[in-house]
Amino acid sequence: WLPAIVSFAFLRTIRLMKVTRQTNELKVLYNFLYISLGLATFLMVVIITNKLSGFTHSEFRGSVAVMMVLLLLPIIVVVLEEKTLWTEKQVALNNPAPVNIVTEKSNLQDSSEVKEEDEVSSDKEEEEERVRTALFSIDMLILFLATICGVGGTLTAIDNLGQIGSSFGYPKRSVSTFVSLVSIWNYYGRVVSGVVSEIFLIKYKFPRPLMLTMVLLLSCAGHLLIAFNVPGGLYVASVIIGFCCGAQLPLILAIISEVFGLKYYATLYNFGSLATPIGSYLLKVWVAGYLYDVEAAKQNKALGNTSTDGKDLNCIGTSNFKLSFIIITAITLFGALVSMVLVIRTKKFYKSDIKKRFREKTLTAEMEVAAPARARSTVADA
Repeated sequence: WLPAIVSFAFLRTIRLMKVTRQTNELKVLYNFLYISLGLATFLMVVIITNKLSGFTHSEFRGSVAVMMVLLLLPIIVVVLEEKTLWTEKQVALNNPAPVNIVTEKSNLQDSSEVKEEDEVSSDKEEEEERVRTALFSIDMLILFLATICGVGGTLTAIDNLGQIGSSFGYPKRSVSTFVSLVSIWNYYGRVVSGVVSEIFLIKYKFPRPLMLTMVLLLSCAGHLLIAFNVPGGLYVASVIIGFCCGAQLPLILAIISEVFGLKYYATLYNFGSLATPIGSYLLKVWVAGYLYDVEAAKQNKALGNTSTDGKDLNCIGTSNFKLSFIIITAITLFGALVSMVLVIRTKKFYKSDIKKRFREKTLTAEMEVAAPARARSTVADA
C-alpha cells in the first residue's frame, strides 16, 4: 500500500517542464552512479564479512556510520551542483550578453491556422492505429513471451528463496544472507546490463536481444543449482538469479524504445511491464506453489498428518523444488530460443547506425509535439 500512497501524494507534482541542458549534467549523473555502486559494494562486503566472522558491537556502529555517510553523499552532490548553477546565473546577470531580437511575419493562411475537427479526429485515429499495430506486432509479442519466461522464472526463485533455504536445511542467518545478496546483485545486474550493452552496441553493433538471450541462458544455471541442491550452491544461485533478474528489465525496456521508438513509449512500456506479473503468477503459483503443496501433502501423509486445519503445508528436503525448477529451467530455455527469433528479426536493424536513427526519431517526435503549440501561439499573436 505504501507505493500507492506515495504515488498519490506526489501526483500533483507531475507537470510539463522546460528542460535546460547543463554542460556537466553527465558528470553529475556519473557521480550518483559511483556513489550508489560504492554503497552496494560496501553493503555486500559487510554482509559477507558478518557471515564469515561476525561483527562486534563497535564494528556494527562503524559500518552504520559509513553507510549513513554514503547515503548522504548524493545530497552533497546536489548542493554543490546547485551552488555552481547559482554562481553561473549570478555571473550571467552581472555580465549580460547582447541579445538580437528577430521578428518574423506570419504567412499562415486561415486554412492552416485552425485545424478542422475531422482532421483532428483523423490524426487521433491514425495514432491509435499505430499504437495497436505496435502492441500486436510480432516483435512485441516475441519480446512479451520472452519476458514472461525469463523474468517470471527469476522472480519465482527470488520470492521463494527463504522457503527454499529452509527446505534445504540452511540456517536462518544464511537465508537472510541470500536475500541480501539477491537485492545487491539485482542492482549490479541493472547497472552492468545497461552500461555493457550500450558499449557493445556502439562499438561492435552487438544487438541487445542477443544480450538478453545470454542473460536468460545464464539464469538457467542458477535455476539448476537450486533444482539439484548443489552443496553451497544456493549462495551462487542467489547471486546469479539476482543479477539476471536485474539485467533483464533494462534490456527489455531499451529494446522496446529502440525497435518501436519513443513516441508511444509510455504505452508500450506499460504493456511490456504486464509480462512481469503474468510470468511471476504462472510460474510461482501454478508451477512452484502447486508442486510444493503436492510434495508437502505427501510428506505429511507419510508422517500421519492427514489434517492441516487450514495451516500452511511445510516440507523438508531437496525434492520439494527439484521438479519445479527443472520446469522453470525448461521454460527459461524456451524464452531464450524465442528471444533468438527476435535477434534474427532485428539483426539488420541493429547492424545499421541505430543511434543516428534514434536521434532522428526523437527529434521528429519533439517537433510533432511542439508544432501544435507553436501554431496556437502564432494564431493568438495574430
